[in-house]
Amino acid sequence: MNNTSERFLQALLEAPSPSGYEQPAAKIWRQYVRPHVDTLIPDVHGNSIAVLNPEAEFKFMLAGHIDEIGLIVTHIDEKGYLYTAQIGGMDPALLIGQRVQIITAKGPILGVIGRKAIHQMKAEERKKNVEMDNIWVDIGASNKKEALKRVAVGDPIVIDVLYRRLNGDKVVSRATDDKAGAFVVAEVMKALSRRKLNISVIGVATVQEEIGLRGAITSSYSVHPHAGIAVDVGFSSDHPDTDPKKTGQVELGKGPILHRGPNINPILEKALFKTAKDKKIPTQVTAEPRGTGTDANAIQLCRGGTAAALVSIPNRYMHTPVEVISLKDMDNCVKLITEYLAAHPAKRDYRP
Repeated sequence: MNNTSERFLQALLEAPSPSGYEQPAAKIWRQYVRPHVDTLIPDVHGNSIAVLNPEAEFKFMLAGHIDEIGLIVTHIDEKGYLYTAQIGGMDPALLIGQRVQIITAKGPILGVIGRKAIHQMKAEERKKNVEMDNIWVDIGASNKKEALKRVAVGDPIVIDVLYRRLNGDKVVSRATDDKAGAFVVAEVMKALSRRKLNISVIGVATVQEEIGLRGAITSSYSVHPHAGIAVDVGFSSDHPDTDPKKTGQVELGKGPILHRGPNINPILEKALFKTAKDKKIPTQVTAEPRGTGTDANAIQLCRGGTAAALVSIPNRYMHTPVEVISLKDMDNCVKLITEYLAAHPAKRDYRP
């Protein structure tokens, strides 16, 4: 991955973008993509829709969701402590002792997530699961009045961690699910802008995936594509306490994941495998026995139905502040999708 692309990836990952509050990351994505596409359309939902070769009859959609999991302020008590609910899903135990950013109208506010010290807990308390109602956010306020001068009910919150190189091509960050996918979509659009296309390619940084695929539902309805690929992250099985019999055999650095199952159009599936073989792009495969719970599900079910596929980036520790991915896998994901779409004929019948 070149330095320009990695700087874009870092900026995208570090920008706060909980579901419904994606604007900071969406702004970065649009600025990066704008010089390389024919049109760029932000919709009322917050999706960013970039188009290449808009006059072509055949429309192919790419989707990577730009929202991340987070928290939202639900209550401020008399002592100035903030109580929160989750946006998306995470293990509350991961929140203990974390620094956080509260995204306010006046800018980001630093806070920390507090809990009763272990010394003060009874033996039975130590055995209980962490719940959202027994942790809080401390912004250093002395009382509710002081807190309300800085934050408001409804302000979103993200864990305050930075992008870091871990080792070799491996990086660690929050929100690679799925700003890594939104990154891939942007890089594919950039690469395709230098190629002659027979089709129109519409790349979308979708919103609100973590709370129900909502941005993919609305944007795919607007785009009305003939076919589409969602780019997301997938579970790796190369760390302790994972079972390849359930998740599939997936390792970081071994290439993007291609999927097989009812959410995946069989003709598009075979064509992607052929492209990978012909271009010598390493890939891995998992079986998906039902709807995948990704934007591919929304694309497939759009209007009268769309030929859909899912390409995933292997991810360790999903929905934590320390998600680990491989830059090499991302580069190969960009290459696979770019090569497939650059060679796509003006028309293709995806009916099985």
